[in-house]
Amino acid sequence: MSNLQLRVISAVVLAVFTLGLTWLGGLPFRLLCAAMTILIFYEWTRMCRPVPAAGLEFLPEALLLVFVGALIAGLPAPWLLLLVAVLVAVTVVAASMRQTSTRQTGQWDASGLAYAAVSGLSLALLRDGDHPGLVAILFLFAVVWATDISAYFVGRAVGGPKLAPSISPGKTQSGALGGAVGGVVAGLLLAAAAGAGNLGVLGVVALVLSIVAQAGDLFESWVKRRHDRKDSGTLIPGHGGVMDRVDGLVAAAFALYVIGWISASADHPAQWLFPA
Repeated sequence: MSNLQLRVISAVVLAVFTLGLTWLGGLPFRLLCAAMTILIFYEWTRMCRPVPAAGLEFLPEALLLVFVGALIAGLPAPWLLLLVAVLVAVTVVAASMRQTSTRQTGQWDASGLAYAAVSGLSLALLRDGDHPGLVAILFLFAVVWATDISAYFVGRAVGGPKLAPSISPGKTQSGALGGAVGGVVAGLLLAAAAGAGNLGVLGVVALVLSIVAQAGDLFESWVKRRHDRKDSGTLIPGHGGVMDRVDGLVAAAFALYVIGWISASADHPAQWLFPA
C-alpha cells in the first residue's frame, strides 16, 4: 500500500469519526476536543523536552488536566478563557524558577499548554449546542480540509517556487494559492447548502481561514524543525501525529472563534456567522 493510499484511508476514517461526534455535539464533541487537547500537549512535550519529565516537572500536565475537566464540564467561555490565562501564567512562573539549563524547556511547556488549551477551547465553543454551531464547525472543516487537499494536489501538479523552503521544503506557492481557492470554494458551497445568506462575508472569512490554516501548518513545521523532528508523533498512519493532522485546523478554529467572539459573543460565536 502506497503512502498516499494510507493517508487517504486514515483521513476518511478520521473524518467519519469526527463528523459523527460533531453531529452529536454537546458532551461527545467536548470529549473529542478534550482528547485532542491532551494528545496535542503530549506530542508537543515529547518534541520539546530533551529528557522525560520527573517530579514537579509534571506540573504542566496537572494544570492541563484542570483545564480539560473544566472544558468537559462545559464552563462558560469567560471562565475557560480566564482559566487558560491563569494556568499558562502559573506555568511561566514555574519555568522562571527552574535552573537555567531547564528554564527554556519550561517556557516551551507554557507555550504548548497555551497552544493545546486554546485549540480545544476554540473548537468546543464554536460547536456550542445549536444549529448555527454545527454549521460553523462544518464550514470550518470544509475550508480547512479543502485547503489541505487542494494545496497538496495543486502543488504536486504545478510545482514552482517554494513557499517557505527553510521551514517546509515540500510546500509551494502554487499549492498555497490552490489551497486558498479550494478552501474558499468549499466554504461557500457548504454555506450555500446550509442556507446562509451572507455569502460575500463568508467568502472573505473562508479566505482568511484558509490563509490562517496554512500559517498554522507552517508554524507546526517550524516547531518540528526547531526540535529536529520529522513528525509530531506516530498515532495516525500515513500522517504522523495528531498535531500533524490538526495543525491548520486548530489555527483556523481559533481565528474563526475570535471573529465570532468579536461579532457576537464569547459563548455563542457562531450566532453572527450563521444566525438561526
